[in-house]
Amino acid sequence: MSEAEADAAVRDALPAALAQVFGRPVAIARVWRLGGGASKQAWAIDPDPATDIPPLLLRRLGGGFLHDHTLSLGDELAVIRAAVASRVPAPPTFGSLLKVAGRDAFLMQRMPGEGVGRRIVQRDEFGTARARLPTQMAQALASIHQIKPSAVPELPLPPLKDAVAPRIVTKLEQKLDEAPDPHPAIEVGLAWLRRHMAASGATAAAPPVLVHGDFRIGNLLVDNHGLVVVLDWEFAHWGHPLEDLAWPLVRAWRFGRDQLRLGGVGSATEFLAAYNQATGHQFTQKELAWWELAGNVRWAITCLMQAKRHLSGAEPNVELAVLGRLCSEVELEILELVTEATHAGQT
Repeated sequence: MSEAEADAAVRDALPAALAQVFGRPVAIARVWRLGGGASKQAWAIDPDPATDIPPLLLRRLGGGFLHDHTLSLGDELAVIRAAVASRVPAPPTFGSLLKVAGRDAFLMQRMPGEGVGRRIVQRDEFGTARARLPTQMAQALASIHQIKPSAVPELPLPPLKDAVAPRIVTKLEQKLDEAPDPHPAIEVGLAWLRRHMAASGATAAAPPVLVHGDFRIGNLLVDNHGLVVVLDWEFAHWGHPLEDLAWPLVRAWRFGRDQLRLGGVGSATEFLAAYNQATGHQFTQKELAWWELAGNVRWAITCLMQAKRHLSGAEPNVELAVLGRLCSEVELEILELVTEATHAGQT
């Protein structure tokens, strides 16, 4: 089946899917498939205004590669519902898991706002939003991290007495071993992480929290006033809160404004202080620095793995090839972070 035929099948299946969710026929004024997403599709749906149903977004399983740690759509739906119930800024959902043209899908409200990171970071109309985002992002993470395990029984808890960091470093080392070529800069980063794990506090066991897993500029819907909702919950899991706090600091999410470490919109110091104030934690910049380096190492290895999909011929794709090229930029960031830590006395 061609891509055009597959898309037509989804359009044909939508009336029945909407009727199943809302318990009545729903006239559709407009429907179109949004760009992006290798493993998941996003379909924008405008119901006829007479239906009194808000704009919708259908999240549907695609035909591409699924990352090892990607949640099933059913589990992702459960996480989003738990987030909404806990007053996290997340999109409201409708109904249960569906089958649309043979693949799992679910419906959520399509919220107004901008999700493209480069526009959020660079356009003048988001100047006020950028000033507010560090605090708003910290408060959103604080709300996410307060969600109780009982609210999301679908996600298995890790061993409560085990530190997260050693497992993360071991997994990253295993993933790098799968890369076809040597990458000494990433090896340096991994060696530094393992050597400084204890001194940075990363080996201390802590009660696991619900980690969003991909919390960053580009996965947040923003309007002129700031954060609207948190999107893309497919990597949610139980882990250490500093995983989420460090991930938006990764250089790839600054979109050209590298001097602003928090996603091109603010400082890491301001962000961490706002999170500590919201939660009562006392995390330090030294602790955050370890996780920031871990995040960059994780992204570098992810870029390599994505490029491998293209180069192997398993999934020829220009976007995957570009990610492979970007790995060198992340390797430079890894070396700069190690150098920065060394000059700060963490030899």
